[in-house]
Amino acid sequence: MAMLGGFSAAQHKKNVSDGSNDVSEFVCPVCLEIFDSPVTTQCGHTFCQSCLQECLRPQKPVCAVCRAGLGHWTKATELEMVIQSSVAACKGCGAQVGLSQMRSHTAACSKYQEYIEEGVRTTAQSQAAIISPVPNRFTFTCPYCNCQNLDQDGLVEHCTSQHARDTRQVVCPICASMPWGDPNYRSADFFQHLKIRHTFSYDTFVDYSTDEHTMIQEALQRSLLDN
Repeated sequence: MAMLGGFSAAQHKKNVSDGSNDVSEFVCPVCLEIFDSPVTTQCGHTFCQSCLQECLRPQKPVCAVCRAGLGHWTKATELEMVIQSSVAACKGCGAQVGLSQMRSHTAACSKYQEYIEEGVRTTAQSQAAIISPVPNRFTFTCPYCNCQNLDQDGLVEHCTSQHARDTRQVVCPICASMPWGDPNYRSADFFQHLKIRHTFSYDTFVDYSTDEHTMIQEALQRSLLDN
């Protein structure tokens, strides 16, 4: 019998149904919701089928968990069967809900939304307490000569003035630092990329450490551990 996180599928079904409410083994690491049509990659990580499709968008797709190359995957049939036959309590209202229906339930449950909002506020306060107010915290290294400690504008100016004739394909360090960035993707025309993508400072619009999506994800992760 296939094993899920060290327990058999039958054990998982019993544990969740008996009220232990540990649903972490049934949560997709990308969307942080109960698996929907789960598939397992060759590196052993499981995602919703739609979330896996998002991982396949880059030219060189990699696993969202371990960054291994994505070549093939299989449908996690046994896991899907366990989800279809198991129940757990909603973290908001406490109602017992089938795992396969948990997504739609929590989307409509006002108590669950309040629970998540409180988690987001708590996470934001925790992050704010540890973030240094020093400006220009985020610096980058030139992908051509490894010159360090360049802020975004400095990187653009440095590459334009020092490496304008360099035709090597390089990884954009600004994009690679983003939550959605692919650290293995090499821009075919790095200078055109800089002109199109980095004519403004991301620091103005994005907090690398505490953007809203990250806070929501952290709040969801905490909710999974809150038994």
